[in-house]
Amino acid sequence: MSNLSLVLWAVIPPLLFLWFYYRRTPAAPPLLNLLVLFIIGAISGFLALGLESVMETIANRVLDWQQIQRHFSGIVFRQILAIAPIEEGCKFLAVILPLCYLQRHYHLRATTVFLFTIAVALGFTAEETWIYLSHGTSSILERSIGTPVHGMFSAPWGYALAISISARGRFNQNRNLIFTAWLNSVFSHALVNVLSISRGFTQPLCLSLLLWMFWRLERLLGKLQGKDPLLLISGYTSSARTRQKGLVLIILILGGNALFGLLILARKISPLRWKLWFEPTIFWFIFQEILFNFGLGFLAWLIYRYLRSLARRRHFFK
Repeated sequence: MSNLSLVLWAVIPPLLFLWFYYRRTPAAPPLLNLLVLFIIGAISGFLALGLESVMETIANRVLDWQQIQRHFSGIVFRQILAIAPIEEGCKFLAVILPLCYLQRHYHLRATTVFLFTIAVALGFTAEETWIYLSHGTSSILERSIGTPVHGMFSAPWGYALAISISARGRFNQNRNLIFTAWLNSVFSHALVNVLSISRGFTQPLCLSLLLWMFWRLERLLGKLQGKDPLLLISGYTSSARTRQKGLVLIILILGGNALFGLLILARKISPLRWKLWFEPTIFWFIFQEILFNFGLGFLAWLIYRYLRSLARRRHFFK
């Protein structure tokens, strides 16, 4: 694959996702401003890569770093204390520095600050995708599916920045809230990385967690836009609410397993020439896998619709 193709595959999916949120946000900032933040986010990705390399070099001199990383505890240690803080820190700086300049000249909306966070995170994703594809350590499909992940990680501190700056005009007046939200992002980032590296049941669990994080991203943006929250838990008694929380967990598990099954199917058939897909045995296998995983997704959707209709009826008769 040519260098130009790698760059296009790395840049186009994040830009499409940025356009998706730009079109959905009333009174969005100029698109050019978002593109500038997107580029700054990509630069922050290279900065994070350099810092991680420096950290690895220092760790190798002080500790037997390669041996430590062969154990699961070493992987967790590396993600929590090195990778996640460095990456979330670089993204945070990539948002804060432009905001320090812009808030001197403009009154920034909460949604504008949140979109800036998404733009930086997507630029960071584009840089990371280019690195993965150029080294052949991930497929185009896997990186495309993971396009919104960095935005989902950064959503808590992006929301905290948004409400702090829009309400008070300066982010340093609410540093505790922002720092707590940043720690939330670091923990979420590290947890997803650890689950994705692990094998077995943890990978579908990882996708279930990512579904929840995407819902959280949507909920935070909706709150900034003044929309009513998406209500799924509407029971009046503690037992009813517990049952409904269990159904929400089932939705996430079914959805995560459906996505994981489709991802595994894509990994299996991607090395094959597309003509072989229509061989009777292979075609029937593909059809069964697609039908089964879409069935899981459809069941999750039915449970979701049930909870939504239940919440609407109780809201109506309230």
